[in-house]
Amino acid sequence: MKNYQRQYPLFSACGLNCGLCPRYHTDGTSRCPGCGGEGFFEKRPSCGVITCSQRHGGIEYCYLCDEYPCKRYDRKDDVDSFISYRNVRKDFEKAKNAGLAHYQSELNEKVAILQVLLKDYNDGRRKNFYCIAVNLLELCDIKEVMAQLAKEVKPDAAVKERVARAVQLFQEMAEKRNITLKLNKKKAPQKSE
Repeated sequence: MKNYQRQYPLFSACGLNCGLCPRYHTDGTSRCPGCGGEGFFEKRPSCGVITCSQRHGGIEYCYLCDEYPCKRYDRKDDVDSFISYRNVRKDFEKAKNAGLAHYQSELNEKVAILQVLLKDYNDGRRKNFYCIAVNLLELCDIKEVMAQLAKEVKPDAAVKERVARAVQLFQEMAEKRNITLKLNKKKAPQKSE
């Protein structure tokens, strides 16, 4: 398994959009190379999904398995990690119905937009916000926000001004689509008296 690599590490075997995760866009030792990317098993030596995919004939994505959706996709807690799990099944459906190449092309566009946001609209505290927004919103909505930013925000505007407007526009779009741009964190256990 140590030599296992995937051709497209931006979309994981389990359906996460690795290319939209803050850990993928981190410099240094905590950077994740994406699912099956170079050095993946040094960071994630015991990925149960990849082990399972190997047991099921080496399928590339869980949605290609005869047993999909298995109990792994019956998420009751909806707790996120570094990236949101909310769209996994929906994204698998897109890949299945529109074709994997089409889905990868859309994901590549989202990654490129995220890189622009991190470069031009980030005050050093917005990486997680942009990763969540680009992951959860549809590409057409993201493009609409970016077009509005290009029209309204001058390239020489102060970072603070660019960030404020970008965050506002993404929040407005998310509200319009009834999407919350926050990770679902695990709730702390209640203390008994």
